[in-house]
Amino acid sequence: MSERIKNSNFQIRLPLLLGLALAGGMLLGANMFGGGTANVKGIKDGYLKIKEILTHIDNRYVDTVNTDDLVDYSIEKMLEKLDPHSSYIPKKNIREAKAQLEGSYDGIGIEFNIFKDTIYVVAPLSGGPSEKAGLQSGDKIIKVNGESVAGIKIKNQGVRKRLLGKKGSKVKIAIKRSGVNELMEFTITRDKIPQNSVEVSYMIDEKTGFIKVSRFARRTYIEFREALEGLRKKGMKRMVLDLRDNPGGYMDRAIKMADEFLSGNPKIVYTNGKGSRYDSEARARFTGLFEQGPLIVLINEGSASASEIVSGALQDNDRALIVGRRSFGKGLVQLPIDLQDGSELRLTISRYYTPSGRSIQKPYGKNPKEYRSDLLKRYKSGELFSADSIKFNDSLKYTTVRKKRTVYGGGGIMPDYFIPIDTSRNSKYYRNLSVKNVFQEYSFKYYKNNQKKLEAYKLDDYIKTFSVSPAMVKDVIAMGKKAGVKYNAKEFKRSEKLIKTLIKALVGRRVWKEQGFYPIWYSIDRTYVKALELFDKAAAIQE
Repeated sequence: MSERIKNSNFQIRLPLLLGLALAGGMLLGANMFGGGTANVKGIKDGYLKIKEILTHIDNRYVDTVNTDDLVDYSIEKMLEKLDPHSSYIPKKNIREAKAQLEGSYDGIGIEFNIFKDTIYVVAPLSGGPSEKAGLQSGDKIIKVNGESVAGIKIKNQGVRKRLLGKKGSKVKIAIKRSGVNELMEFTITRDKIPQNSVEVSYMIDEKTGFIKVSRFARRTYIEFREALEGLRKKGMKRMVLDLRDNPGGYMDRAIKMADEFLSGNPKIVYTNGKGSRYDSEARARFTGLFEQGPLIVLINEGSASASEIVSGALQDNDRALIVGRRSFGKGLVQLPIDLQDGSELRLTISRYYTPSGRSIQKPYGKNPKEYRSDLLKRYKSGELFSADSIKFNDSLKYTTVRKKRTVYGGGGIMPDYFIPIDTSRNSKYYRNLSVKNVFQEYSFKYYKNNQKKLEAYKLDDYIKTFSVSPAMVKDVIAMGKKAGVKYNAKEFKRSEKLIKTLIKALVGRRVWKEQGFYPIWYSIDRTYVKALELFDKAAAIQE
């Protein structure tokens, strides 16, 4: 695991991702209100009432209370009355909240994982503070700043809390290294650690490129353009863009990404707010790197906000086929407002619409819990398993710009080709192994024991020829038993291909990072496999 947690990316799971899109839809560069308000008296009266109540609580309440906590709680509850995505971030949470959008964080630069209540260094990030200090893969972190962190049932958040910190600050780490009897101590100076939002780009075959984008952060467009240029140089003629489980982020990055695929001056997205102050329209402006050639975009119920801007623009302009499942449905734009005490208000100021006029925001009422449980409702209703379970009102019917194909509004982007969630190989036994971290632990140990042999492979040869042996499977089963997972022959048989593919992918990741993981893991990904069969249809909508 790393300081940018990745465990869940490696596991098959039901994607009921509650609150996934809360960070999405940010309007970059706006940090203060302009203009005034017509409700001066109402605001003044409300302020005086809150001040009066807090004063009485502070002076008269039977117990001592923290008024700051009361104020924070009141703000959070007040914003719940507005919409599901207006939010308040206290000062203490600002750094972590902004790190996801900044595309970097301050830390020591390691990928770590927790095995049997011990923190293992999976790998020090290349060029980072930990690598410079001398940490190695396989080191066990025993103490941080003198505090024992082994055997205390520490969680990922506890590790992050201890290792993250302001750039330039120091942290003392004691580690246990294989073959060394005494603990080894390191003083590491924290630094800025980049987080890539383009997780991987590679050529599937001699003409098909693939790029996966995990979020829309500050550097996302730069990373994306570099990846696109690299694939073009390798001969890419057609492309798969994977936006699944991408919760969004900065809107302008999404607009620039869409512009890379659109020729001429078509509309990409427009916003509509109170009055005209926050109304806007974005169109394609420059010559993109991939304006011609079949394009397929992958989305699912975890694709939100900026992801929906890109997929909606490409679908409405008949530039790409959208494949997967209906997206999250987050079409509200938040303005980040810095408050005087260092906290931040993210206030919804407008709704965004696709070129055909669709509002992507799914309906929301007065009950925040009901809104947050929407993905669970989709699962229970069968929507994730069958397109027939999705009911659209005729009033939500729209047409694309050129081909006049039917598309629907009313909540999320509905794909052109629906691919149900794949549960055919899933089992309770497989899920229990995942929960106990057995796959991660086994792949890590296998790599350590076979490092020279694995690094002698070329990636293409590893993908084509390496197979998970019966002995390896036996070791996984044994490791599962030690972790408390009872072997179930019937369930193992059902999940055998899934287990073997995941082990091969995770071992490959140790050698080739994402470039080894994704081509292997995606070989059994139903959406990915189906997308590769649809390029003729993707080419047809451009004609």
